[in-house]
Amino acid sequence: MAVLKITQVRSQIGSTNKQKATLKSLKLGKISRTTEREESPALKGMVKAVSHLVKVEVI
Repeated sequence: MAVLKITQVRSQIGSTNKQKATLKSLKLGKISRTTEREESPALKGMVKAVSHLVKVEVI
């Protein structure tokens, strides 16, 4: 599987509590924080839920 580099590019202010919890589970929460995770169906679903707040790159 590929490794995804996920970077938060927008603020979580105004997001729903569910989206804030998703960012926290991705170990994000502040703009410009980056995490690398192995691609999985669960991760794809989390990224899709907050796609307007993050930028995803395949490594």
